[in-house]
Amino acid sequence: MAIHVLAVHRDTVGTEEGPGGSLAAAYSVGVFCWLLSAGVYIAAKWVSPEMPPWALCFWRVLIAWAILMPIVYRHCPAMIALARARGLELLVIGGIGLAICQGLIFVGLEHADATTAGIIIALIPIITMILARFILAEPMGRWQVIGSILAFLGILVIIVKGNPAALLRLDLNPGELWIVAGAFCFSLYTVLLRRAKFDLNRLALLVLLLGAAVATALPFYLFELASDERSALNASGLLALGYVAIPGGAIMYYLFNRSIEALGAARAGVLLYIQTIFIAVLAYLILGEQLQRYHLEGAALIVAGLLLIILLKSKAGAEATKA
Repeated sequence: MAIHVLAVHRDTVGTEEGPGGSLAAAYSVGVFCWLLSAGVYIAAKWVSPEMPPWALCFWRVLIAWAILMPIVYRHCPAMIALARARGLELLVIGGIGLAICQGLIFVGLEHADATTAGIIIALIPIITMILARFILAEPMGRWQVIGSILAFLGILVIIVKGNPAALLRLDLNPGELWIVAGAFCFSLYTVLLRRAKFDLNRLALLVLLLGAAVATALPFYLFELASDERSALNASGLLALGYVAIPGGAIMYYLFNRSIEALGAARAGVLLYIQTIFIAVLAYLILGEQLQRYHLEGAALIVAGLLLIILLKSKAGAEATKA
């Protein structure tokens, strides 16, 4: 997830052989990782009537941290040194990207359907590009601006459910706005992580950031315990938590890091868009959600915007290389 939520701090490309001995195996690992991530949205939506969102967020990051920590034990001296030197920076970045982002999306899923959440999350690369323009001074071409506007209009169509009058009446689903806020937090996390340039093994850095997320989510969880009447650890909650923390958490994080090692961050990250398809299919099969016309209209605008950004940016880059 959010939930999608991974530490990509160096855009290095590994071997073409990949973790399974071939490029196809490397892509398979990446695709499977996003299938696991899509399941997190389904589990969070399914259990939302019984389990509060911050309880799910806190226990997810805590269990994932506990599972991954032994894997990176040999990096402990470097992790401790980095935590001492840049602890506040780690806390802020990890807290925003791996705790607040997830918590906001889980809150949103109490009111919005998982299908809509999956489409909104597809905006993350575009929001990241816009934030990178202002925070990192990365250039944005004309077609990137046009693509971003199209994608924004696509999200607007989904939020107002294809009815512009709803915007004038401010008749909006608060859950969808929370999910947009969660997407913004993850994009901000991505840009801040890029700017920080932490010099540490990728998986070890992820474990540090998960630790920061645990510390950040704890106050929200404690407040929820005191104010929310729902039980955080009933049968449904335990089942959902088991999924989001282990297959959809620790295993998903690990597999994504492996796919980055084989494919590079850029190619592995593009597979994020497959998650939206997985969420829609799983939401239909498990939750009984239906794709509405406004979903398709909004998704079409988002895809058009993404194609303008990706294809024309690649073409411009190729022309610059030839020159």
